Amino acid sequence: MVDETTRKAYREAWDRWMKQLDRVHDVLLEEQSLTPDRLKGLLNREARAKQTYDEARLKLLGIDETADRLPPGSDNPFR
Repeated sequence: MVDETTRKAYREAWDRWMKQLDRVHDVLLEEQSLTPDRLKGLLNREARAKQTYDEARLKLLGIDETADRLPPGSDNPFR
């Protein structure tokens, strides 16, 4: 079972990401126009919301997100 705090954080992260993704889809698929600076802001907000969701998802699944990271000083150009 998942504790209530983790469950709530996951649900909130999902909802925030979906809200941002819907807005991106409105702009890209419905051809709503934005100035370049507003488009950049929109895409940055969506990316941050997705990152928050990914972190909440890993926690919900019980996966340690730091386990996949290389030790300091290791250079991996594919990360």
